Amino acid sequence: MNTRNAYALRARSAPSGGRRRGNSPEPRGDQAAAPQSRAKASLPGQMAAISHSTGTSSRVVRFGRHALVDQATNARLALCEKTVKGRFDGIVPTLKEISALQHEPDFPARAQAVALQQLGHELPAEILEKAWVSGLDLKALFVYSKFQALKLSAVQFSEDLKRQAESAQDAQNFFLDCGFHAVDISACSDGRLKGLMRYILRLPVTSLTRRTAYAGTLFDVESDVQHWVATELSRFREGVPSTSDSGTRYLKVAVYHTSSSQPCKQGCAAHGSNEHQALEAALERLYQFRQAIENAFCCGASTDLLLIGVDTDTDAIKVHVPDAKGDLSAYRFVDNAQVYADTLDLSADRARLAVYDAVRQASQASGWGVGQGEPHEGMRRLITNLLINNLSQIEYVGELYGGRYPDIGHAERYVIVGDGIEEVQMRNISYYAHLNTVEEGAADLDVGIKIFKGLNVSRGLPIPVAIHYRYDLRVPGSRDRAVAKAQRVQSAIMARYPELCATGMLACHLSVQDLPLGSPVENVEGDC
Repeated sequence: MNTRNAYALRARSAPSGGRRRGNSPEPRGDQAAAPQSRAKASLPGQMAAISHSTGTSSRVVRFGRHALVDQATNARLALCEKTVKGRFDGIVPTLKEISALQHEPDFPARAQAVALQQLGHELPAEILEKAWVSGLDLKALFVYSKFQALKLSAVQFSEDLKRQAESAQDAQNFFLDCGFHAVDISACSDGRLKGLMRYILRLPVTSLTRRTAYAGTLFDVESDVQHWVATELSRFREGVPSTSDSGTRYLKVAVYHTSSSQPCKQGCAAHGSNEHQALEAALERLYQFRQAIENAFCCGASTDLLLIGVDTDTDAIKVHVPDAKGDLSAYRFVDNAQVYADTLDLSADRARLAVYDAVRQASQASGWGVGQGEPHEGMRRLITNLLINNLSQIEYVGELYGGRYPDIGHAERYVIVGDGIEEVQMRNISYYAHLNTVEEGAADLDVGIKIFKGLNVSRGLPIPVAIHYRYDLRVPGSRDRAVAKAQRVQSAIMARYPELCATGMLACHLSVQDLPLGSPVENVEGDC
């Protein structure tokens, strides 16, 4: 990331004391906006600008200090990004430095000192001790360092989750106030959406939120219906988080993505970088989910749908506004990049009202986007809050990267399969393949391997694959079954990609974790 801008952002956030000017109902810890962009400016009143091309048209987005800003939170997120990505990106330079020392008489000790200082962990002693015989096994050290960076990052995120407990409770209360007892979000497994919750939408993890990722946002309808059943059963039996007669709703959200600068090349690979296909596929899955519940349980009225698009170049979102019947349209939406531009020079109160009005205006769309009235008040509040949260991320990208990420394509650091380490949430940190068996998740996994053949194998570096499953300590034998599943999936991966495994170009790391977020990540024997 842009380290110099990150430090400047942190310095400018200090005088504010974390003063919050965003939408008040949303959590304090993750409700934020970035300060004024200074990519080309040095005075408080100056602005930076960048041209966004959408293939058919272009617009110039001006960046400045938006009134709905929490500089302290953006500074905290910038520091987190610098620290976590620094761990991964420092591996190759550090190993090059260590490789140059391997013929020194005190090589093992010197190598450990360099690794500890620059990577924050030591290296396997047996590999260093054997270097004089057959040379340094740099592939093994690379993979080991990748998984150590992942483990350290998981610890860092878990500690941050503990500090944000009050914010999570605020978010949970806000969802309930909007009339939602569960928020189930399914996004594309593309690594550029890995920071969806923490950065793009600024939503802290709560007991009401669930996030899954599938290639092309093609989420498993049957699995999501099962989660709906479990949620409703909990409400019926325990009254958690609301009683079954409270009138609250289950919200299912699908998130697709595109690239504003290279829409035909850097969009969703699962849909051939075709934004319309990605949108329609996500919309179809949403309707299938709702229809499945209506057919089986006759209570579709308790289920709301929401569709969100993300421009992965800028992290600006496009929210498709439901009508009064809960139906969605590809042509009825609020473009938050335009909202940012329209509200940049307004006061906080006027900007907040303008965002709410943008939602109202979208509901009044005509032509192909026409709907049957406005959504209920809770949905309007939620959409408004998401848009305001995302204004923060738009300016964050403007501040640190001049408005557009330099890595507009894939730049993931590792592949993770299974349940995923949900604590680690950051753009392009990992490619995620959600699967219980390799057979059912083959398509997602193949996409990830293809990506990393370009990112790693082409440079002579192995593909690090983290196999991770969660267990429920309350359930007898759950941990043992999770371990057995991880080992079974590892064997299946090795069988699916034998050439990569035989040449040392694919390495697996197995781990399990108790269900509660923030639980320690436990390594499992059986790494390849």
